[in-house]
Amino acid sequence: QVQLKESGGGSVESGGSLSLSCAVSGVMYATFCMGWFRQAPGKKREAVATIASHGATRYADSVKGRFTISQDDTRNTLSLQMNNLKPEDTALYHCAAAWPGPCGVEVLQSTTGGVWGQGTQVTVSS
Repeated sequence: QVQLKESGGGSVESGGSLSLSCAVSGVMYATFCMGWFRQAPGKKREAVATIASHGATRYADSVKGRFTISQDDTRNTLSLQMNNLKPEDTALYHCAAAWPGPCGVEVLQSTTGGVWGQGTQVTVSS
């Protein structure tokens, strides 16, 4: 059974940095997509970044140049480095894996498939 567990959230001032990690276990095939999405209270889910098995990455326009998604060689750890954080980045951040269809933020934005973690809170104060 696939399991995802996020860590690394917290509180930071505007302009600061945080690094999120997601421990991935139980995925039985190699060519799956992984990514991060976030959801703030009263707002729609926003896909933030995705990474394919071969390493290709995609980002939402709102985080391009500030966030970096990466994975380790075993694909057991997914990371999100977040720099120059803004108050509008405040949200519950979830990692996701193995959803059906192409690997991209547009797909993660709307999919109901795959496996999602419980989330880790990121709060950015102005």
